[in-house]
Amino acid sequence: MKTECYLIKGMTCASCSSAVERVTRKLDGVKESQVNLATNRMTIEYDETKLKPEDIIAKVERAGFGAELEIPEERKKEKEQEQIETEQTYHQMKKRLIFSICFAVPLLYLSMGHMLPFTLPLPDFLSMETHPMNFAVAQLILTVLVLICGRKFYIVGFKTLFHGHPNMDSLVAIGTGSAFLYSLVMTISIPSHPENAHSLYYESAAVVVTLVMLGKFMESRSKGKTSEAIKKLMQLAPDTAIRLRDGKEEEVPIEEIKTGEILLIKPGSKVPLDGTIVSGSSSVDESMLTGESIPVEKETGDLVIGGSMNYNGAMQMKVTHTGSDTTLAKIIKLMEDAQGKKAPISKLADTVAGYFVPTVMGIALLAALIWSFTGHSLAFVLTIFVSVLVIACPCALGLATPTAIMVGTGVGASNGILIKSGEALEITHKTNVVVLDKTGTVTEGKPKVIEVITKNGTKEELLKIAACCEKVSEHPLGNAIVEEAQNQGMELKAPEKFESLTGRGISAELDGRQILIGNERMLTEQNISLGEFKEKADEIAKKGQTPMFVVIQQELQGIISVADTIKSTSVEAIDKIRKMGVEVVMLTGDNKRTAEYIGSQVHVDRVVSEVLPGDKAAVVEHLQKDGKKVMMVGDGINDAPALAQADVGCAIGSGSDIAVESSDIVLMKSDLLDVYKAIRLSKLTIRNIKENLFWAFIFNSLGIPVAAGVLYAFGGPLLNPMIAGLAMSCSSVLVVSNALRLKRAKL
Repeated sequence: MKTECYLIKGMTCASCSSAVERVTRKLDGVKESQVNLATNRMTIEYDETKLKPEDIIAKVERAGFGAELEIPEERKKEKEQEQIETEQTYHQMKKRLIFSICFAVPLLYLSMGHMLPFTLPLPDFLSMETHPMNFAVAQLILTVLVLICGRKFYIVGFKTLFHGHPNMDSLVAIGTGSAFLYSLVMTISIPSHPENAHSLYYESAAVVVTLVMLGKFMESRSKGKTSEAIKKLMQLAPDTAIRLRDGKEEEVPIEEIKTGEILLIKPGSKVPLDGTIVSGSSSVDESMLTGESIPVEKETGDLVIGGSMNYNGAMQMKVTHTGSDTTLAKIIKLMEDAQGKKAPISKLADTVAGYFVPTVMGIALLAALIWSFTGHSLAFVLTIFVSVLVIACPCALGLATPTAIMVGTGVGASNGILIKSGEALEITHKTNVVVLDKTGTVTEGKPKVIEVITKNGTKEELLKIAACCEKVSEHPLGNAIVEEAQNQGMELKAPEKFESLTGRGISAELDGRQILIGNERMLTEQNISLGEFKEKADEIAKKGQTPMFVVIQQELQGIISVADTIKSTSVEAIDKIRKMGVEVVMLTGDNKRTAEYIGSQVHVDRVVSEVLPGDKAAVVEHLQKDGKKVMMVGDGINDAPALAQADVGCAIGSGSDIAVESSDIVLMKSDLLDVYKAIRLSKLTIRNIKENLFWAFIFNSLGIPVAAGVLYAFGGPLLNPMIAGLAMSCSSVLVVSNALRLKRAKL
């Protein structure tokens, strides 16, 4: 099976996207086809032994649309070209709209002025009473000019109608075209029947087209704002970089840089690609990538991300990733994929939109026939027919879900939360259990010295002796002691002799003295009593810390307590998650006593301890069998199966590549507070989608009967086609504007 993305051209409403989905899904070998109206993209999964890209493109073209395969390597150039084309289209729409308004306003003045209670000044040769033919021809000319400006509705509308996939343009084209042709017949008959000058509907055709153009223009402008997050991310990457070769600086395009090359990053410039600092230091702003507003200090050996901003120092970096392998490129790809994939909630709207236009045409025709049989004039019947066709635009239905998802994923990205699909964004709000891996997720994942207890001498002396002995050790607990001593500015020398005692500790010789550092098992083997340290050792163990006993010349001199410290935001994050009514479970391979202590410190609901790496997925599966929607949060390779098993897999950004690949959501800041933010963002987005769908359905449910004359039948008003056109345009703009409100959401 192969998954590809195609750029679809010529779509104007939900019926178009539904038609493209329908025809491509019928192709032999296609497993799934999803078309996103907001991004004009189709994601299709098919059996490449049965189908070729040319077959897919040909099928889409036969349905009346254009299709072009999106090539990942050329993504940036395609995006830039697409942006240029979008801007050109936007300016053309604006120009045609201005011309259309300039012709529609005098047409409205001419055709409707005589209906006002006061007299509007009008030249005598255009008077309806004295020169009815001039009155009609002037309207005809102005209307033709407006229809030329809005010719796209007729070209696309009739094209899709003849291909058997009528869309919103078809409704506008048939409705306004009928009004225009009726008025043209009346105009031709004026010489023999001057009273027919009262039966012209030119202004309905022209003003409806103008209002629909206005709606589409505003919709286009609003839709452009929904994808701003991706545009901003793409603009982060500089086009050139300063490469160092043989001590010389040369500015070259980013595309020419290869891994392993050395680049110079000057103060105030952007980091061109991902890499490692080999010399220099500076403060780097990574806020657009991680959501973390505070600049990060970078020194030799630290990683830097392409697209981040270097502040005050010059640095040299060694390139580790280029092209589509960079962090920035992967983030952009994740966001594009998320915005291209549909959430399950959108399927209802898509199904409705697929049958909507033919149904509306049937309702319009039926309403017109009923009113005709009841003895009403052809002009009245035409008003009903045009009003129903024009008010029933399915655009709002088609835009309700994708616009909200685009804005939602954009808000997530700006907060350092990368959501991989619309489905993940939707399912997240249903989460009722969050399972947290302990090490590296709830805790820092790096042991630190918590306390030093001595029998004789100072704490500093004991720490220095232990650090010197552990200097050649590779054990994480030993490294924690060495790091603490270095942080205190101690100069450490290597021991004269060193031996690792597997599972117990180390044995070393320093300044002629025999030193042992290890656990209680080592003391037992050496027949060394805990003595006065017994109570303190038990207290340390109860806190989930590891007591490391320091023995000098066979005498216990003190304890160094080492522990994996809890992250500063873990308690606040877990409290916030629980307040949302979500159960929090901590999963760890640690012993029960340590796990229970840390669990009580961070206020989780339940602790599952002594879990083997391979059994984590089984714990998640067990919760799912109890009917729970589970979010798994982890960072290690051993968490990958559990992340894949969970309903929503949430990977800590600093974790392994495998964990990140297995997840549905990536937290760039490695902060548990972002788990709470991800759930809140999902709830806000789904609420927004439901609001959009509600207004779209309600609008059409109420609008169509009113346009069909139901209120008029009971003595109420008749809907004017121009009002119908304005209302239809407003519904689409309302839906997109409501989606844009998400941008202001506080997570």
